Amino acid sequence: MPILRAFARPMVASIFILQGYDTLRRPERVAPAAEPVVRALTERVPVVPAKTEQAVRLNGAVQLAAGSLLALGRFPRLSALAIAATLVPTTLAGHRFWEDDEEKDQAQQRIHFLKNLSMFGGLLIAAADTEGSPSIAWRTRHAAKTARREASLVAKTAKTSGQAGARAAKAGAKAATVSNLVTR
Repeated sequence: MPILRAFARPMVASIFILQGYDTLRRPERVAPAAEPVVRALTERVPVVPAKTEQAVRLNGAVQLAAGSLLALGRFPRLSALAIAATLVPTTLAGHRFWEDDEEKDQAQQRIHFLKNLSMFGGLLIAAADTEGSPSIAWRTRHAAKTARREASLVAKTAKTSGQAGARAAKAGAKAATVSNLVTR
């Protein structure tokens, strides 16, 4: 599987690196189509720049950086998740097939929309890929279960030790009593 990842990650990342670079350099090319999506995002997410060209440039920068990291296998889960997050507004801005009047244009935009939806699914799978290692959630649950088991064992050991100590004290007291009686 490591060989598969070594080839698949750069393949998935390639489109985002190229498109991110192009968008970063020439945001004015896609800014008009992105205007309605950026306007809606700035109302809901305060960190999104209000100027469409800045928001488009930021989106391109994230795609370029995260795509490069994914291609290199650095922080692959985080990179895939970042690309997936940028793909949503990109798709909604660039492939609004439901708004096209001509059937041919609508069909082409629907294909691009579905292609992006497919890439989004692949990125989500890549974001969940732990490369065969247990996930952080599993490790946390396992550590908690182990801690509970060990705490229970310590409590049982303490209880048993306490009972043994009490029996030893009783036996010691009896021995002392017997010893006192014998020495008299």
